[in-house]
Amino acid sequence: MEIHLAVWIVSALVVVAVIVLDFFTHVRRPHVPSFRESVMWVGIYVGAAILFGTGLGLVVDWTTAGQFFAGYLTEESLSLDNLFVFLLIMTQFRVPREAEQKVLLVGISLALVLRAAFILLGAAIISRLSAVFYLFGAYLVYTAVKLLVDHFKPDPEESEAPKDSFVIRHLRRWIRTTPDFVSDRVMTHFNGKRHFTPLILVMVSIGCTDILFAMDSIPAIFGLTKEPYIVFMANACALLGLRQIYFLLGGLLDRLFYLVHGLAAILAFIGVKLVLEALASNELPFINGGKPLHVWEVPISVSLGVIGGALLIVVIASRFKNRSLAAPGADAAETA
Repeated sequence: MEIHLAVWIVSALVVVAVIVLDFFTHVRRPHVPSFRESVMWVGIYVGAAILFGTGLGLVVDWTTAGQFFAGYLTEESLSLDNLFVFLLIMTQFRVPREAEQKVLLVGISLALVLRAAFILLGAAIISRLSAVFYLFGAYLVYTAVKLLVDHFKPDPEESEAPKDSFVIRHLRRWIRTTPDFVSDRVMTHFNGKRHFTPLILVMVSIGCTDILFAMDSIPAIFGLTKEPYIVFMANACALLGLRQIYFLLGGLLDRLFYLVHGLAAILAFIGVKLVLEALASNELPFINGGKPLHVWEVPISVSLGVIGGALLIVVIASRFKNRSLAAPGADAAETA
């Protein structure tokens, strides 16, 4: 699939226009979005992603559209895990509620730029070294196992506040910051001089944190499609709506009891799929004498079904779990 440079430019301009529009319609006026507002905008972003995927199917082909939808679902589901960390960062810095929109929009915009660089770098590596799929696949399976191990492992320090990252510690030394937030302003006058507010630290922290999540999500989506344009647009569609999902879900995130299990299943599945694809185009001399192996190539329809099915099971199973906890006597049993 050959994507003309003009398509890349137009798509990038549309993404920038959406971010600018989002800023002037929502973030410029500091406020906490209502449930109705969040639902409306989540619906708009999801609808835009569906329209884009449908357009791909009509203009290009439905296999490409299926790759986009599978990638979009994967990125959106992995982004839900990001929200836990975003919430933790907001709590750690004690960000005012009315400033959270601006923090998320700037942090997500920074993350999108960094991910675009990761995507182009990953595409360049893949085009020159197909054996990298062995590494991607093994890493995703390892990540899936680590998710489950960390989930079930007791953490006695869970209640402790997280420490500043390396970047934030050095940023505190390089720039002058005010001791407190000033509404949603990034810069202000303090003691007669221009100072940044702690808001800049939160924005950078969220943007840098997303780099760690990209280490999982970028190899995962490359396991579904090799086209950098589809990878970028799936990431853009997932990230642009993440801010409103943050306010929509809020405290409901902790009710998705089996989200970690679902994410682990998705990552493990894509990891195995990547290894199978690497075997089908094998060039490593110590595997089958450097010749490709005849293995089952997972079609995109199966990938889409597995990813969608995993998310559906997470929602249904979590719903039953919530009902069981809400049953009479459940609180006493949980306390015991």
